[in-house]
Amino acid sequence: MSQSSASQSIPLGDPDHAIDLALFGALGDLAMRKLFPALYHLDREGLMPESTRIMGLARQEHDVAEFRELVNLALQKRLKKDEQDDESLKRFLNRLDYRQLDFTKVDGFEAIRQWREGSSQPMVVYLSVAARIYGDICRNLQASNSVSENSRIIVEKPIGYDLQSSIEINDAIGDVFPESRIYRIDHYLGKETVQNLIALRFANPLFGTQWNQNNISHVEITVAEKVGIEGRWGYFDEAGQLRDMVQNHLLQLLCLIAMDPPSNLDADAIRDEKVKVLKALKPFVGEALGRDVVRGQYIAGNTDGKSVPGYLEEEDANTQSQTETFVAMKTEVANWRWAGVPFYLRTGKRMPEKLSQIVIHFRQQPHYIFDPDQRGIASNKLIIRLQPEEGIALQVLTKDSGLDKGMRLRPGPLHLDFNSAFPKSRIPDAYERLLLEVMKGQQYLFVRRDEIEHSWRWCDQLIDGWKKRETPPRRYPAGSWGPVASIAMITQDGRSWYEDY
Repeated sequence: MSQSSASQSIPLGDPDHAIDLALFGALGDLAMRKLFPALYHLDREGLMPESTRIMGLARQEHDVAEFRELVNLALQKRLKKDEQDDESLKRFLNRLDYRQLDFTKVDGFEAIRQWREGSSQPMVVYLSVAARIYGDICRNLQASNSVSENSRIIVEKPIGYDLQSSIEINDAIGDVFPESRIYRIDHYLGKETVQNLIALRFANPLFGTQWNQNNISHVEITVAEKVGIEGRWGYFDEAGQLRDMVQNHLLQLLCLIAMDPPSNLDADAIRDEKVKVLKALKPFVGEALGRDVVRGQYIAGNTDGKSVPGYLEEEDANTQSQTETFVAMKTEVANWRWAGVPFYLRTGKRMPEKLSQIVIHFRQQPHYIFDPDQRGIASNKLIIRLQPEEGIALQVLTKDSGLDKGMRLRPGPLHLDFNSAFPKSRIPDAYERLLLEVMKGQQYLFVRRDEIEHSWRWCDQLIDGWKKRETPPRRYPAGSWGPVASIAMITQDGRSWYEDY
């Protein structure tokens, strides 16, 4: 059967999940690189109801045909050859409409209301734009009578620059949309491995009974980026790595690792437990600011054998900038489950590899009977890889084979690689799952307002501490794993970063 005929035989999604999607920022990088490919895949796999429509909104002047061709070119560039077929592309592109619009002025929003006339399906507003104009768009939608009681809104994180700006932005959104219809995206929560983390923890007694301070010695969370600023100097120099990565991605991963079992899989049951973790995070005060947190900024170095500039040498750089491009820290969740267990977090730009992973280190056996020189390897590790290849591995110890080895131990993984384990199944992109859940009206993969505010409150106290200390970020060469101090921070506890990449 050809790809074209195969696509025709796939029934389209549940009619009850049909929506009118108004995508603000439809010509931006996120839309072209992630959102349209995700929507296309949902359509191609029969998960998008036949009556679903998509309205692209941007400042540039294009007619509908030109807009469809721009989306088509983006899809051709980003889809694999076996993911493309004429029938699916034609059907998807025919769903698209376009309007030129100044998002900050109510003039022109009437076009959205007219587009919606006669439609009874919920409108989903996706704000793929800067958070500073979220309020303008929401007010203009309301003033033009473009929203109704069943409209939903999707907003990208980070929301705000600090707690106060986050409150102001969320207030502006909340004036138009109730919390039950606000979907705050952290795309990490849509990853297959993150979903499997919930199943791993709460469906397997093997881990459920061991998930506490009696059995886990420490936890590592690493989110490393190989790239530098990539033309985002204006945004990034105001934000820095703490606001850009720790405040949302790393803290979300920490919450999923550390939260207590929810009573069920309802959205608020899961999010209630995540909020408890954020409330229990120890703040950095006094000596802990210098001892348990390391800020870094990359200087010139090498990536893939090529010389790359330092942060202060990037195009349009402020050569006096003290913004951090790397953060490593040791923190603790102060509750009964995790008392005394350090969580080591690190994230940075211009690292040797693109890597997102969580490593759970289990405690050693209380009585050790094997070779003393191997005691350092005598523990189990659960490695949860989010990228580049998603998968889960449990490192166990076995006897090394061979007649001359004696009772020598050898670490080895029990490995679940999603690409190998499910060779006939395409691992969906995180945005596919998230958009599908919005269509269904499900919120469990999205971030509630109080989560945002507790994470900002925790980060704000750390940023205020840095300002008072006036300590510049430590330098590290591009292509390295960050400042030497980040290694010393974990080494002083008799541990090291897991580096079996």
